[in-house]
Amino acid sequence: MAEHIDVVVVGAGISGIGQAYHLQTRCPDRSYVILEGRAAIGGTWDLFRYPGIRSDSDMHTLGFGFHPWTDAKAIADGPSIRAYVEETARAYGIDQHIRFRHHVVSAAWSTEDARWTVEATGPDGALTFTCNFLCMCSGYYNYAKGYTPEFAGAEQFAGRIVHPQLWPDDLDYAGKRVVVIGSGATAVTLVPEMARKAAHVTMLQRSPTYVVSRPAEDKVANWLRAKLPGRAAYGVTRWKNVLLGMLFYRIAKKRPEKFKARLIGMVRDHLGPDYDVATHFTPRYNPWDQRLCLVPDADLFQAIKRGDAAVATGTIERFTPAGIRLASGEELAADIIVTATGLELQLLSDVRFSKDGVPIDLSKALQYKGMMFSDVPNLAYTFGYTNASWTLKADLVATYVCRLLNTMKKRGLRQATPQNSDADMATEPFVDFTSGYIQRAEHMLPRQGARKPWKLNQNYALDVLALRLGSVDDDMVFSNPGPPPGSLAA
Repeated sequence: MAEHIDVVVVGAGISGIGQAYHLQTRCPDRSYVILEGRAAIGGTWDLFRYPGIRSDSDMHTLGFGFHPWTDAKAIADGPSIRAYVEETARAYGIDQHIRFRHHVVSAAWSTEDARWTVEATGPDGALTFTCNFLCMCSGYYNYAKGYTPEFAGAEQFAGRIVHPQLWPDDLDYAGKRVVVIGSGATAVTLVPEMARKAAHVTMLQRSPTYVVSRPAEDKVANWLRAKLPGRAAYGVTRWKNVLLGMLFYRIAKKRPEKFKARLIGMVRDHLGPDYDVATHFTPRYNPWDQRLCLVPDADLFQAIKRGDAAVATGTIERFTPAGIRLASGEELAADIIVTATGLELQLLSDVRFSKDGVPIDLSKALQYKGMMFSDVPNLAYTFGYTNASWTLKADLVATYVCRLLNTMKKRGLRQATPQNSDADMATEPFVDFTSGYIQRAEHMLPRQGARKPWKLNQNYALDVLALRLGSVDDDMVFSNPGPPPGSLAA
């Protein structure tokens, strides 16, 4: 027997908890359930347990718009973020709607019934749910495994190889020589934290990334909190940080060379004139072609200056019993190697979708407003910004879903389907981003169009206009009236 619920939300991370809050606030007459494949709330912030795990966005924008972040630290550690998400779910009774260890396998849309049939596996076996609307808040990567390239000689290494996504509880790195492979957000977090206990930590990168330091605490936010009511202070800080982020992004895209010189100059200011910034901290790409790496209070640079950590730039020839040999011939001694080599992108948790018995190939679809797909009814997904906090976009998606639900109810229609009427419209890749996890998965991603509402906005202000204030009818077809009142099918 299938259990029917008005809205099924997949995922109990930041996106899913936010979607649930808006559903029960804006659509209080709709029932909902959150299906969470893991055993806990928090998504990314429950999964990742590596040393130093923290946000790479400020918590005034990564936090929920409806539930202020009140800690003094704006760049927060993972356990604090996890506790904040859990506390939010409890505060609004959202935790009572979560079914843990429920892994969604497939979702089939029936036009005749105007509903999805969702198949899942639970603690006691297979389960079936039906729903009128499906919200995929499951993140964008494979939770079961990270991305690790094939390294020649890896089986010969005498020490231990670990990936940050599956950090072992029993790993003792005190007094050990550690090599961290990678230069992204995970690597720049791990290196200074592990350097506190390890004998020495080397960050081994194939090519440099832009690394920017900012204070862990937002002094303006803390001052405002002392002067204004909590929600008012939080709202002002949130918009301050949103607007500053948009300004810096715009400058970076408009004047990339100047912006690049400034970023590299700041690194030089931290490390001094004698450090080889040109080799180790000067990327070959322009700022925001990939995400900038944030380090709070210059902790990475401080570790390098103390001599507890170092950066090596080069390509790996092979692993050896004692460490890693580079193509240059240099040998890096290691007792532990950490492969901070990235994520394996997974669109909508690899759920199998179908429509009226025909499989849906999302790679052939166009994304709609960065949250739905062409010709796929009553399905929304959350994919955050590449140039700002994830939660900003998640919040807008959640409120737009509620607008759609309320519009369908008002019009007596059960189906909302994005439909592109311009067959000749040019298309572009799903997202303009050169990060490896995006490039590796480009073949399986939907595309975007050359005009609104099919073109992705990497801009919070534009999305506020489109999703919170804009029309719900632009290239959206509302259809499928319900059965007449009093009929047997009603």
